[in-house]
Amino acid sequence: MRTLFCLVMLLTLTLNCSPTPEPPVEASSFELEIHPEIVQPIIPGQHCVLLVQVVNETEGTGQGEAVALTATVSGATVAIEPTSITPEQVAEVTVIAGEASVGQELTVTVTGQRSGEEATASKTLTVEEGDIDEFLNSLGPTAEEMRDLFIPWLEANHPDLGITGETEWTGVVVSPYILVVSHFLFFSDEWEMHVYWHVMIPPNDWVKIDLRNRFTEINYSYSFEISSRSDPEQEPHAIELPEQVWR
Repeated sequence: MRTLFCLVMLLTLTLNCSPTPEPPVEASSFELEIHPEIVQPIIPGQHCVLLVQVVNETEGTGQGEAVALTATVSGATVAIEPTSITPEQVAEVTVIAGEASVGQELTVTVTGQRSGEEATASKTLTVEEGDIDEFLNSLGPTAEEMRDLFIPWLEANHPDLGITGETEWTGVVVSPYILVVSHFLFFSDEWEMHVYWHVMIPPNDWVKIDLRNRFTEINYSYSFEISSRSDPEQEPHAIELPEQVWR
């Protein structure tokens, strides 16, 4: 009897000590995506602008409504604009790495919340050594010159875009160590313009731009080229769109 009693007590204690099963985690009715898929290595002080959108919505509470966004990263500063988006909108997440991050990988995590539900997405960035001021001073003036080759033509031929000689732009270094073809980004209130040019002699001295509406488009919607910037007879013309934005 004593042995049976001990066995019963041992079984009771074992059952009482068993962990309580966690309730199943319900899938969110939306997901987040960070674009682009490929991001070139960045340098300290560079503004790396990632794009976020709400995807794969399913029927449920809050469908079609705005998702509140936050972004975190260790070893860098990060800002997000706007801080909430609907599935038809795009947010920009700007990451600026510090000097201490050189040689490291930074993981940027964006969290979205809506109606008690949460979704996350992450992107890993590689940080290389570089002087941001040096690149701004060396590439910036030429990039502005390349950009301005298109402005009068855009104003005359695509007035619907609202890009004129009065449009104000902020320049951002991108892909600083890409050679042969130089890259630069410009941002106005409405547009992102990717300017890139072939560092070669005529007639291979082409220059191209891509345009993206900042808060409604993930990819470029317009692309134009001047086949030889040294030829005054050359005018911009439409070209095939890239598959994704350049970073």
